[in-house]
Amino acid sequence: MDHYVLNDGTGIPMIGFGTYQVKATTPIRQAIDAGYRFFDTASLYETERMLGTAIRESGISRESFTIETKLWIDEMDDPKSALDRSLRRLGMDYVDIYMIHWPRETGEMDEKWREKDIRTYQAMEKLVEEGKVRRLGLSNFLPHHLKNILENCSIRPVVDQLEIHPGYSQEAAVRYCKENDILPMAWSPFGRGEKQAAAGNAVIMKLAEKYGRSAQLINLRFLLQKGILPIPKASSETHIRANLEALDFEMSEEDVSMLSCMPQTTWLGEHPDFAIPTAKSNPENV
Repeated sequence: MDHYVLNDGTGIPMIGFGTYQVKATTPIRQAIDAGYRFFDTASLYETERMLGTAIRESGISRESFTIETKLWIDEMDDPKSALDRSLRRLGMDYVDIYMIHWPRETGEMDEKWREKDIRTYQAMEKLVEEGKVRRLGLSNFLPHHLKNILENCSIRPVVDQLEIHPGYSQEAAVRYCKENDILPMAWSPFGRGEKQAAAGNAVIMKLAEKYGRSAQLINLRFLLQKGILPIPKASSETHIRANLEALDFEMSEEDVSMLSCMPQTTWLGEHPDFAIPTAKSNPENV
């Protein structure tokens, strides 16, 4: 699989496999068999244990995989303990990328989040020094959140994971990431809800017909051509394998521009500054 180059000079596959809401190891094993080597998980997802099991059962060396996990809002005061729990669930000695999952605890318009993000990130930098983490990343961090980290960190984050898809292309955030040599990643690359960007949009459907590809592949190809790493999830082996076909064709610059300028649609509705998720980590997920 083709690779992007991160700001520390290491490579990362251009398409990852998301494990959010995965209920069994079977889709993960199918993804491994299909050739995926980058997997995204999080303590909140409760899929770390399944991912670790599937990788061990594959018989493929741990070093062949890039594993990314995240600590949740209520774990930010003690990243070391949060990581130890994640490593125990994964059955691994280290993770390739460790991320702060969400930049703010509340939607209140105060500045407390700044100090907490810095404190959490600096504690994570020590985990890199200890060898338990290879690289650091962020998730759902917008430019002002990123700036706060960049001005106060000694280890530059390699990635920032955001909801990105046609109809919510986050142009300002993506541009800021690229200007600061941070690779943008796209979660929910097909959009959300009944009118998924990949399933019900007339522009995407016309492009799917033009290129002889599925609507889902149009979405993934759009992200790849904008230098964004998509992390699709799929439950069927057919879709798992089909998503990798996004690497095999190219769209015109005009068509990519048209998708970039689509009106906002299929946005999940959770904003890092104003719509803070209420989910909590599960204390039984140890």
